[in-house]
Amino acid sequence: MYDLLIIGAGPAGMSAAVYAKRAGMHVAIVDRSPISGGQVMNTYEVDNYLGMPGISGMDMAVKFREHVDKLQVPVLVKDIERMEDKGNSKVVVCQDESLEARAVIVATGAQHAKLGVPGEEELSGMGVSYCATCDGAFFKGRTVAVVGGGDVALEDAIYLARGCEKVYLIHRRDAFRGAYVLQQELLNCPNVEILYSHVAEEICGEDMVTGLVVRDIKNQEKKTLELQGVFIAVGIHPQSELISDMVQCDEKGYVLADETCESSLPGLFVAGDIRKKPIRQVITAVADGANAVASVGNYLAKQQAEK
Repeated sequence: MYDLLIIGAGPAGMSAAVYAKRAGMHVAIVDRSPISGGQVMNTYEVDNYLGMPGISGMDMAVKFREHVDKLQVPVLVKDIERMEDKGNSKVVVCQDESLEARAVIVATGAQHAKLGVPGEEELSGMGVSYCATCDGAFFKGRTVAVVGGGDVALEDAIYLARGCEKVYLIHRRDAFRGAYVLQQELLNCPNVEILYSHVAEEICGEDMVTGLVVRDIKNQEKKTLELQGVFIAVGIHPQSELISDMVQCDEKGYVLADETCESSLPGLFVAGDIRKKPIRQVITAVADGANAVASVGNYLAKQQAEK
């Protein structure tokens, strides 16, 4: 019986592991991948994490994992099939065995929706980005494109226009879905060119992005935009399927939990991008890990006192 099982070895999960071990808990991480790091692994450079300016996503993930290993927290590589609630404990059913713990932190994160076009996977982190606030500073004075038409896409285009020479906004419809106030602000950006009724067909480049092939869906004409960055903002999906029928979630699947990281099910906590919150960055994921463990500590103490 573990005191705590942490599902997910991204920044939130590894942060939770460090805090749990230092609190004297019998803890382990469970993750399906043998390589820890989560989404940060796909980030070429992280320049806004305090004390680590310019670090690559890969190096950051390695540093996080080294800290976990130094504290001798086991990282169990397993495929999880389901979770079961037994009241005072939770059972994590894996393909080869079942693990039981008094509390569980789910830190499985969220996944950005992909365009599914040639060049997207190959150039991810090398000009292809899913986070303008994370990576926009690297494209100061350059030309970029934003693909999407919702609030996030409009916000990204406005944000990038402040530092980029030119921003193309590629939207497959002939009108935006985003908020009217954002549309008005966008139209006041002189260096933004909107391509309505266009879709992205291919991201060009070898070691770095050099262009984006777009197609006009009305006349089927294609053209290549010369640019250095493509920001994809076509949605994000929380990876909450494991617990979505056990806890309260919003309409998009994000688990409803405040800064305590407590879900609606006692003993089950969430940390990182899976939680409903306004900002999803490495630093907020790490903070969630610490907050979640503090809540776990209170929960376990209360359990003990009730025995």
